[in-house]
Amino acid sequence: MSPRSNDDAQERGLADEAAEPAGTAGVAGTGQAASTPASTPAPALAPGERRGSGRSRMLQLAACAVALAVAMTAGAVVLGNRDGGGTGTVSSAPGLDPELLAGGSLASGISALQSHLKAQPKDSGGWATLGMAYVEQARTNGDPSRYPQAQRALERSLRLSPGNDPALAGRAALAAARHEFPEALAFSEKALDENAFNERALSVRIDALVELGRYKEAAKAADEADSRRPGVPVFTRYAYVRELRGDIGTARRVLKQALSGATAPGDVAYVAGSLGQLSWREGDYEATLKYYERALRADRTYLPALEGRARAQAANGDRAAAVRGMEEVVARFPLPGPLVVLGELYEARGGEGDPARARDQYALVNAWTSLARANGVNADLDTALAAADHGDRKAALRAARAEWERRHTVHTADALAWALHVNDRDDEALAYARRATATGYRDATFLYHRGMIESATGHKKEARGSLSSALELNPGFSPVGAKRAKKALSGLGGAR
Repeated sequence: MSPRSNDDAQERGLADEAAEPAGTAGVAGTGQAASTPASTPAPALAPGERRGSGRSRMLQLAACAVALAVAMTAGAVVLGNRDGGGTGTVSSAPGLDPELLAGGSLASGISALQSHLKAQPKDSGGWATLGMAYVEQARTNGDPSRYPQAQRALERSLRLSPGNDPALAGRAALAAARHEFPEALAFSEKALDENAFNERALSVRIDALVELGRYKEAAKAADEADSRRPGVPVFTRYAYVRELRGDIGTARRVLKQALSGATAPGDVAYVAGSLGQLSWREGDYEATLKYYERALRADRTYLPALEGRARAQAANGDRAAAVRGMEEVVARFPLPGPLVVLGELYEARGGEGDPARARDQYALVNAWTSLARANGVNADLDTALAAADHGDRKAALRAARAEWERRHTVHTADALAWALHVNDRDDEALAYARRATATGYRDATFLYHRGMIESATGHKKEARGSLSSALELNPGFSPVGAKRAKKALSGLGGAR
């Protein structure tokens, strides 16, 4: 067979693959925007088995293993909105091609592309579009099995048309979704060399620099993106970069501007959710609940809003609603952040709490971590955050150190500081705790961790200041942590 014939055979094979069903949790027929997460149905129960039993919860976890992508950042932007331990940091994949939405859903758009590529397997633009659609489907539907298919489609596009910027930007987004941030940065820069106005490449470059802890460069990249392609994907990233530097006023203004211009339900949900998260970190629970309700009006299944609303309800004193809301979240997506919060809500119940149910949630975090790693997802930051308080402390430290080796962000600094603290290595922890709060980013959990470490190292005045700041900023930042912060502050002689 000649080399040309071999290429033709490969193209036919990829086209046949493209015609496979569009995934385990498609949103065809729902009318939802591409950035809207789809619900994963709970598995059927065995005869006589009750929902919520140990076995059924483990089955749920296995069935929801595909939700790994949702917990990961970033690309998540998402889910991405902080770096680990909960919702993500950035918005949905920017600039999905219009033909993906023409049929009313991402899944139907993928089906149309698959049919087109089976008939026209040498369409490089179609392969690039399909590859990016698979990345978005993996993120929104929690189906990481789509990542290898995305890579093959994007590589096919680049073989057909070397250097085409849509495929290079798709490779950047794929790398970010896999937490391969140096590779994401490299591909985004290659795409921008070909087309300086590629919205996806501009956005992923910001994401990668943020996730690598290169905040000054991320701010410059955000300014460049804003000057070239202003719009919702760039605005949300621009706001987050400003928030990381402590410029809350600009972050809020930009997000409000983005919300006023958002029209797609997925964009409305994401931007309103980002405003909810910003208000939450500032301790404004009324505004937090208002923005999350706005997000849920746009998309009633939007996970960050469901989780954030439950956190705010707990902080606002409505523990019963918070428990119901977080139970709904973990029933669909048993991810580390929501599992820990639900466990802490059980711990914080009146009387002696509900320690057995709390332990069940923490055990599921360990199961999730195992599933994540089995699917090739880097879960070290999630492991460190959850295990430090509710699991194997030595494992928490190993995971935090491993993550710090990869990237130096405020979130990894905080995770490493706390993991060192719970392993009685406070002198070493203090430098990382200070680093986590050095950029001006305002997070009550970071201040709480710093205050506890300062207290353990004999810096009593500084500890009072940090713990007071944490409780002034967001007095309900954690069902368990806030209680411990108040107790520690009382032991230090009260607020500053």
